[in-house]
Amino acid sequence: MDLAIWESDLNALLDDLDNTQEALLALLSEKRRCLAQKDRTALSATQVEETALLERLEGCHRRREELIRRARQVAPHIHSLRELACWLPAGTEGEARQRVERLAARMKLLQHESLSHWVLAQRSLIHLAQMLEVLASGGRLKPTYGPDTLPVHQGALVDQQM
Repeated sequence: MDLAIWESDLNALLDDLDNTQEALLALLSEKRRCLAQKDRTALSATQVEETALLERLEGCHRRREELIRRARQVAPHIHSLRELACWLPAGTEGEARQRVERLAARMKLLQHESLSHWVLAQRSLIHLAQMLEVLASGGRLKPTYGPDTLPVHQGALVDQQM
């Protein structure tokens, strides 16, 4: 196979991945704004776009796997896009390698952003669970649930007839 075709296929994949990453970073920034402003309506509206972007990322991953599989048939030492970029003809491999490195760095940023959103969501869920526990137990320090634990009275925050 002609190396120019490899270069073209790699550049097309990198272009698509670049555009998808940019859109995902913008979406995560919007989600962060919605979380900070407690705008549940706008946050829910981002879900459709997020799903579409994740499908685009999955498509990029499938294309990447196929490109590497095809490259390994010609050059068995290729296991990554970096190695494929280095394998390109002299003069073009440097630019492709730089793009691959830049996209890999941006992917780490996306992972970090996604993790921070996940941590925030988990902390919110823990907070809600603790609030429900206070409501259910009436603020008692004894465990609410257990084999010998029967509720003696209602939660004081919910039922003032205690």
